[in-house]
Amino acid sequence: MIRPVAIEIALFLAPFAVYAIFLLVTQRTVLDVELWAGPRLIWLVIIALVLMIGSFVIFAQFGGAPPGSTYIPAHIEDGKLVPGETR
Repeated sequence: MIRPVAIEIALFLAPFAVYAIFLLVTQRTVLDVELWAGPRLIWLVIIALVLMIGSFVIFAQFGGAPPGSTYIPAHIEDGKLVPGETR
């Protein structure tokens, strides 16, 4: 569960990191409040949300078990734990 949450956090922070790198490359001050205010910040948030929503759609479409499969929960066979699986 930690990996999907970490991926979503990374996708949300990616536009802000790219903008900060852009500011560094253009030799501007990264911590200048004027460069992070107003429309730029709104666009960064919009891009971040689009990335997150897109990843949710991709995970829902291509992740998980195949359609029509049956989940078999973890159980014990011959004294050994057999992990859950889909068939």
